[in-house]
Amino acid sequence: MLGKVFLWLFRIATGLVVLIVAVTVLVYWFASRSLPDYDKTLIVQGISAPVEIVRDSANVPHIFGDRDEDVLYGLGYAHAQDRLWQMLTMRWTVQGRLSEVFGARTLDIDKLLRRFDLYGVAREAVEVQDAETMSKLRAYAAGVNARLDEINTSALGRGAPELFIFNAPVAPWTPADSVAMVKLMALQLSGHLPNEVMRARTSLALPDPDRLSDIMPDAPGQGIAALPEYSALFPGLPRYAKGRGLPDHPLSPVRATALAGASNAYAAAPSRSAAGGTLLANDPHLGFSAPAIWYLARLELTSGGVIGGTIPGIPSVLTGRSERLGWGLTSSYLDDQDVHIEQLNPENTQEYRTPDGFKEFEKRGSIIRVKDAEPVTITLRWTDNGPVLSGQNYDLETVTPPNHVATLSWTALEADDRTIGAGIRLMSAGSVDEAIAILEDFSAPSQNITLADRETIAMKTVGRMPARDPEHRSQGRLPTQGWLQENRWQGYLPYADNPEFRAPQGGILGNTNNKVVDRPFPQHVSYLWGDTQRVHRWRRLMQSRQVHTRDSFIEAQLDTVSFTARSLLPLIGRDLWFTGEAAPDGTPQRLRQRALELLAEWNGEMNEHLPEPLIYSAWLRALQMRLIQDDLGPLAAEFEHVEPVFIERVFRDIDGAGAWCDIRQSSPVETCSDIARMALDDALIWIGETYGTALESLRWGDAHQATHDHQILGEVPLLRHFVNIRQSTSGGDNTLLRGRTKGSLPDPFLNVHGAGYRGVYDFADPNSSVFVTSTGQSGHFLSQHYDDLAQLWRRGEYVPMSLDAELARAANEGITVLRPAQ
Repeated sequence: MLGKVFLWLFRIATGLVVLIVAVTVLVYWFASRSLPDYDKTLIVQGISAPVEIVRDSANVPHIFGDRDEDVLYGLGYAHAQDRLWQMLTMRWTVQGRLSEVFGARTLDIDKLLRRFDLYGVAREAVEVQDAETMSKLRAYAAGVNARLDEINTSALGRGAPELFIFNAPVAPWTPADSVAMVKLMALQLSGHLPNEVMRARTSLALPDPDRLSDIMPDAPGQGIAALPEYSALFPGLPRYAKGRGLPDHPLSPVRATALAGASNAYAAAPSRSAAGGTLLANDPHLGFSAPAIWYLARLELTSGGVIGGTIPGIPSVLTGRSERLGWGLTSSYLDDQDVHIEQLNPENTQEYRTPDGFKEFEKRGSIIRVKDAEPVTITLRWTDNGPVLSGQNYDLETVTPPNHVATLSWTALEADDRTIGAGIRLMSAGSVDEAIAILEDFSAPSQNITLADRETIAMKTVGRMPARDPEHRSQGRLPTQGWLQENRWQGYLPYADNPEFRAPQGGILGNTNNKVVDRPFPQHVSYLWGDTQRVHRWRRLMQSRQVHTRDSFIEAQLDTVSFTARSLLPLIGRDLWFTGEAAPDGTPQRLRQRALELLAEWNGEMNEHLPEPLIYSAWLRALQMRLIQDDLGPLAAEFEHVEPVFIERVFRDIDGAGAWCDIRQSSPVETCSDIARMALDDALIWIGETYGTALESLRWGDAHQATHDHQILGEVPLLRHFVNIRQSTSGGDNTLLRGRTKGSLPDPFLNVHGAGYRGVYDFADPNSSVFVTSTGQSGHFLSQHYDDLAQLWRRGEYVPMSLDAELARAANEGITVLRPAQ
């Protein structure tokens, strides 16, 4: 009897194993059907002559054709080969159609994107493009559609394994889709809207409004005139109002200000180059994902070869070089958004107040289809100032009085946007002067473009600068009354007013998102800048050498020394170093002494293998919370990233900022040293509970892992181990090798935002230029090229960025030939 039971158990177990193996093989077979074949000849519609796509050893496509349109056709085909799922999710996002595929969880994202109407504006913008741009947009779209046709006719697994799980129809690609991708990038890079709302909420919460300039400080430099308190603009708003936060979904393009666009770019003139040619380095910073947003490509245009980083869906090399010119991007932080509070007509809520009286909203209904649920209909409304946003968006309800609504003025909402055409034409520019002239058509997102031709270097802020009235009530820093003429935009400033730096006397220029000009309002460009820290370390590295090389630029790009740590630790620990009585092991006092001993000998290098960066980061995080929680109440938790200028102001008692150290609710008068000591104890308790109390054994990289996660499958148990790319990394919030941390518990120091692309271009020997992305070329998680560049990126290594066609052919992964149909 026992033997029979054992036999049947054995048979059942064997059957289960066989079933699991069979299912695994079947799933793999279906998923692998969509793996691209790079070595083939294909007959296609839409090209005039053969197009050749040579995949080099890093799977970078080198695309050759007789006409520029044919080459961009090849780029569209290559993008769809490797990144179809990424392109589709971006298109669903900007169209406000994610819920058709993913259900109710993405409904809030769809509602917000429908209110912005970015896709509708993109369709209108198609009509204003010149004939040459339209020809190239159509060619690129035809290349994408050629791949879609091949998938359908050859049964290539729907083109991406995700499409087996999320069975959604795939419409042909259109020129409007590519224009919309630029609009989507503008949304991802924008930070002024959430900053205005947070500034208003903080102004309301603070018992002493004069302290607003401490916790939300201006970049160092000339001050500005005093602004009204937000409560004076809109009386009666509550001091504390709990916000809903931003949409909690990996596909959300909406970013908190701390995670909006960033980047580094710098250039050296021949006089500062060891080899006598110009140098340019660029590492744009965006949120991490698997695959990365960037896709490397080389295009052989009629004007010559161009190579660099592209974004699937956009037919342009956005950062890269040709034989004659290099260009790099950094977010300019130009203030291109204004929030307006519109007053409704008490007698007719379908009207809003204007300088000339009440006016009816422009309106239309919009139906959002939701997978496995009933459709949702929303009413979209527009005013003269822009679209009406829901109070649930960006926590606008917390700063909007009753009988009012919030609207947004934003350069990306202009229908006469020719940004994509400027990006396409930039690839053919032969000089700095020519490039700057072309970029006048650039509208949004505003960027600082760093340029280098063979003789000179330059930097130009591109993108439309709103013309604001000198009497603007908040100078664009707070939501203002939309019915007052002085708060409304007065058009745009001329392109010549955009900051520009050509052939600097010192031979070096660059940008780390730092403040670039100090001009009076309204020519000020911005009051919000993305960096007050990295620029100090960059300046030191640039000035420490008389001449630079490609390798010294790489060294700067990979630098992990924190100027912030070096400058703040002596301040906050000045009364704690090597003080106090000896304490026995196992006591909090001894743990604190050990931590201080480690930090006292640390040079500020945010190395993944060291314990000091974790102790320092946890201390600063706890310190800021200790300083602000009694003043800001529940709002304090939303300040998730340390503001170094705030800490410095407090500990130097600038303009009375030392008042933050005293806890209002307690009887004693706490000093800043008291708060620093208590915060260090807080940090050590958290570290002990999370990583253990053996301080010398801590590793920053264990907490600071780069999170290249699949935006949909990355949360699926078991599968996430195959699709997510997690790596221990060096750097931090304020290092040139930037690894912006998540900020929120339970893993506040995860590395979620940084350089997904790095490139260094040397015009003394252009083919020695190098580049890399943070994951790999393929978006297919079964491909060897899904993560093959990730370890190079982590180790600070690169792949050759050469325009030598024979070099690409010598060790190619395959050659695809597209032939025109008869």
